[in-house]
Amino acid sequence: MEWQLPALVALVGYLLGSIPFGIILTRLAGAGDLRAIGSGNIGATNVLRTGRKGLAAATLLLDGAKGTVGVLIGAWLMPVGDAGLSGATIGGVMAFVGHCYPLWLRFRGGKGVATMLGVCLALFWIVGLVFAVVWLGALALFRISSVGGMSAAISAPLAAFFAGRPDLAAPLAGMALIVLWRHRLNIARLLRGEEPRVGGSRKG
Repeated sequence: MEWQLPALVALVGYLLGSIPFGIILTRLAGAGDLRAIGSGNIGATNVLRTGRKGLAAATLLLDGAKGTVGVLIGAWLMPVGDAGLSGATIGGVMAFVGHCYPLWLRFRGGKGVATMLGVCLALFWIVGLVFAVVWLGALALFRISSVGGMSAAISAPLAAFFAGRPDLAAPLAGMALIVLWRHRLNIARLLRGEEPRVGGSRKG
């Protein structure tokens, strides 16, 4: 049936994105349960709070790779798009969703910034480049991790639209909204002036 192939792509992307590399790496390194450290988040920013910069960098790369591989697998399984949505887009978006809401962790996953970067780079490298530049630029300017991540996520659908890929703008906008929702506690702290800067030890 027509829905079976897109469903397979979505499932594979979701399961790939659900791999909690932050938890796996910190446990293998003997750094404890990441969910009991700092903010309890499974992403690279929280891994950094263990004091293991190498683990944090590896988590960042692997979480980003999930998004990239999700796009590539989706494009391989479903090279021809259906109803305006390609296999590459489905695979990437679902890898992102899997990272944010993994079944194995009772849907309590990461905030999705690194995985979204991986998706953007694989879907359209120009969007990925804009994402990375905005992320690093905002982080350098404000020294607040959440501001960098949210700014980058917001930039992605805008970059896609103005770079001539309006077909990517809607799915990227949906991903950006999820990133903002995952950062809702950070936004509340920003409004109160309590959001920690990079290198701080407070929860976030």
